[in-house]
Amino acid sequence: MSAPGEETADPVDFLIVGAGPVGLLTAILLGQRGLSVTVLERWPARYPMPRACTIDHEALRILQSAGVMRDHSDLFEPSRGERGGYQIRNGDGVLLRAINWNRAAESGWANTNGFYQPDLEEVLEKVAVAMPTVDLQRGVLVDDIQQDEQSVTVTATLAGNESRVSFRARWLIGADGANSAIRGLIGIETEDAGFEADWLVVDYEPLDDSEWDAFVTQYCDPQQPATAVKSGPGRRRFEFMRRADVSVDKLGQTATAWELMESHGVTAETARIERHAVYTFRGRWAREWRRSRVFLAGDAAHLMPPFLGQGLCAGLRDASALAWRFALIESGLAGEGILDSYETERSAHVREIIDEAIAIGRVICELDPGKAAERDERMLAELHDPNAILVEPPHPQLGHPSITIDGDVNAGRLGVQARVQSDGVTGLFDDVIGGSWQLVSIDEDALTAIPERLRQWFEIIGGSITLLTEDGAVRDIDGAYRAWLREHGCTVALTRPDFYVYGTDLVLDAARLLQSLHDRLTGGSADHPQLLREGVLP
Repeated sequence: MSAPGEETADPVDFLIVGAGPVGLLTAILLGQRGLSVTVLERWPARYPMPRACTIDHEALRILQSAGVMRDHSDLFEPSRGERGGYQIRNGDGVLLRAINWNRAAESGWANTNGFYQPDLEEVLEKVAVAMPTVDLQRGVLVDDIQQDEQSVTVTATLAGNESRVSFRARWLIGADGANSAIRGLIGIETEDAGFEADWLVVDYEPLDDSEWDAFVTQYCDPQQPATAVKSGPGRRRFEFMRRADVSVDKLGQTATAWELMESHGVTAETARIERHAVYTFRGRWAREWRRSRVFLAGDAAHLMPPFLGQGLCAGLRDASALAWRFALIESGLAGEGILDSYETERSAHVREIIDEAIAIGRVICELDPGKAAERDERMLAELHDPNAILVEPPHPQLGHPSITIDGDVNAGRLGVQARVQSDGVTGLFDDVIGGSWQLVSIDEDALTAIPERLRQWFEIIGGSITLLTEDGAVRDIDGAYRAWLREHGCTVALTRPDFYVYGTDLVLDAARLLQSLHDRLTGGSADHPQLLREGVLP
């Protein structure tokens, strides 16, 4: 019940607090499924300056699922450059390590890309507010949360007139950043990885046509650790670590930015600074990602140093992981128990990336000249090992318990998307064939053995069943699916709406995969209400 003089908004299915990329994407993914969403954002307008500037292939596939990539793929600049695109060099500029950001990626997009966050947020906001199921309200400061068994009620103050409004929904998702008000209001504490360093971040537009050798270069110079990043079409970024003899105030001055960039050949004649700010790079995560009907996502749930460019990517994965679960629950096709695995799957996945980012951070941030020299000698020996290959970015597996088939080494790994051709249309699988759940095989016998009622149930939950061939109805144009299945020792793969593998198997066991999925989503119920209404029960 509202307090006297307090306005009450119409109830919706979901409240999302935070209108950054994670909150907006979550709203889009839920709104696409016909669910009503109200997004509450404390700031009256979009923040006009860059923050995140790199995004990976998996995140682009998530944006593809939201309809963003069809018209806006030009927002992203793919990684290029020799030795894998990501270079770690010492204070003398000698290459110490290369990370293969230019490798072939599983998701059909360039492995790593630069982008300009204000442009992406503008697109996401336009897509969201154009949907009849999504309402965005700015200038709303949430200051109280109450829950019962069926709903969440948020009380907020409207900026400008200080009036009070009450919002109610079945669920609430806090995507309101590292200093999350939602996390604080529901009393969730955070844990710290014990890594912390102040860095000056300088975003600029180059005024000349000089090129960089790599997409990202980390300069492990004990005199001045630094990072150079291609941060989207027509933009670049430098990051400089604060030394002990430099105060935070001094580091944040414009003159300091120019002084530090000049040592890399960037001056007022060759660049225009757009923004500079001092950030504290750290690793941190929420001890819980859920309290009853309230969930955390993005930086509200986890924070990582930017050395692998994975902060935003992790948040978009959260959005995707939540959206497909909620879509099934709200449509009556799964029980609320499937929400229990959100935290276990995602927290283990993101902790592995945080650990990798911190490990690289400790290499880069070494200020002791003697220890830096030892590091350089060790890394140079590894680099010149004739048997050494480019170091790969982390490829985490989902944590457990998870919604995957038990005992499958491939389950919980990221699945594949590649080009296919069907009925004269050529494109990426999600655009040409689609399906929230995707069962693919290179063996026809694996698919013909599936009982009809199981097929019908799979179709109801949004699944697609596809036989991929070299010259049949659906062609595996580049052989990417055949290669992936061979590499993973299977002929059949079932992937989830967030593109992670539910399970894989051999020729005659596709039906077993679908039956396992049915039992996992419905709890094995033989009287599931939505399936009874549809007249379909496996």
